[in-house]
Amino acid sequence: MENMTLTALLKEAAGKFPSRRALSVSGKFDLTHSKLQELIDQAAFHLVNAGVKPGDVIALTYPNSVEFVIMLLAVIRARATAAPLNAAYTAEEFEFYLSDSESKILLTSPDENKSAQLAAKKLNLPHITATFSNEEITLSSTDSDLKSESSIDSISKVVNEPSDVALFLHTSGTTSRPKGVPLTQVNLAASVRNIKSVYKLSESDSTVIVLPLFHVHGLMCGLLGSLGAGAAATLPAAGRFSATTFWSDMIKYNATWYTAVPTIHQIILERHVNKPEPSYPKLRFIRSCSASLAPTILSRLEESFGAPVLEAYAMTEASHLMATNPLPENGAHKPGSVGKPAGQEMAILDDNGVQQPAQASGEVCIRGPNVTKGYKNNPEANKAAFRFGWFHTGDLGFLDSDGYLHLVGRIKELINRGGEKISPIEVDSVLLSHPDVAQAVSFGVPDDKYGEEINCAIIPRDGAKIDEAEVLKFCKNNLATFKVPKKVFITDSVPKTASGKIQRRIVAEHFLSQISAAKVPKYGA
Repeated sequence: MENMTLTALLKEAAGKFPSRRALSVSGKFDLTHSKLQELIDQAAFHLVNAGVKPGDVIALTYPNSVEFVIMLLAVIRARATAAPLNAAYTAEEFEFYLSDSESKILLTSPDENKSAQLAAKKLNLPHITATFSNEEITLSSTDSDLKSESSIDSISKVVNEPSDVALFLHTSGTTSRPKGVPLTQVNLAASVRNIKSVYKLSESDSTVIVLPLFHVHGLMCGLLGSLGAGAAATLPAAGRFSATTFWSDMIKYNATWYTAVPTIHQIILERHVNKPEPSYPKLRFIRSCSASLAPTILSRLEESFGAPVLEAYAMTEASHLMATNPLPENGAHKPGSVGKPAGQEMAILDDNGVQQPAQASGEVCIRGPNVTKGYKNNPEANKAAFRFGWFHTGDLGFLDSDGYLHLVGRIKELINRGGEKISPIEVDSVLLSHPDVAQAVSFGVPDDKYGEEINCAIIPRDGAKIDEAEVLKFCKNNLATFKVPKKVFITDSVPKTASGKIQRRIVAEHFLSQISAAKVPKYGA
């Protein structure tokens, strides 16, 4: 395994199934595995000849498009590091992520993303666009410093190494800034193999991508898991999930499974109730990950669509998959559990690193070839995360007598909004930058649609007059939409512990008790 690369794994699958469909854009075109690999090599050749060197970080911001898939894999093929970014970021957020990743180039679609381009211009980063048409990928740039710096005559002379850092993602933490997670070719190859193995993905499988590909969930499981198995993936024509076209796409492209976050499962269920399809495809399984799935939603999905629903547990640092409920032929799937370890070791450890017996709670810890070697330029986070020879997830849980993992809480204070992990301290820092705000605390609250939503409490500066509308307007101008609080509590104090510390759980319970009898739920995956 340590000699495997993602690039070789995908080429191997394409070699076995060259003429099978690999990637489609709904209603527009299909690409075979061999054609997709040809396009990836072609784009990688252009990147290398434009001066991209091994180890260079190349940022990409796209909708879910064929250009994104080709260019991300081309960056990796060129021995550079792909850093996909959410197109919804503000210019300030783009500037942070481009700087923190030390990106050398910004890659986008021809459609303008003004926020990304503004940030790139401010940082003096070259900007390249990639366009797919007539089964060719074309790169263009107005930057004069992207003239050919290399003269390789064949991309085959560029040899990928297992230790190459192929992907760079950010994961929000409880520190004041998101943490950079470098993932190597080995990490990604190991994860793709785990996904392929546990779900028995083969060249006969097909899925529709409903999740953004800048997230590890959609990228690793939906897309790369499929390509690594010689299977097929379809991108919605709109470049994002659409409930109105989902089932027609699933039927048209003979889908056998799909993976999504609970929020999307709920949207699909709502549509089924309000506007059912004449018929549904026969699915091998439905997968749920990135946030806790309520057992009632799981049972409704199974009843509605006649397929087993397999809840899984994953995180960026593990190149996605860590545990999953098995396929029916391999064992029971337990509602409320995230299943068994998938392709790596897992242990429940106490504070002293002692492994706990079945049913005893502790911190969920893992190790295996899919796990990152460490956060970028963050020794403090690495010291906390890598102890006793294990990677510490920050989640609390226990393994039952059958070896199934049950999550019971979260050490970290992340807000999990429909699978989007949001650092409350990041939201706090924006709130505190408002001239009329003296103190600010953001926190997660229960939400029927997203699992959790963001609320915040602010204490205005003496003499200042600020209301909820002004706070929300300020947040919308300084945060991506999904990070903007849903409700703002204006107050003159927030509850503190006896030692004077603010605990978000206590703050959440305090303000929720003022408006309803709602309770803050246990946190899931």
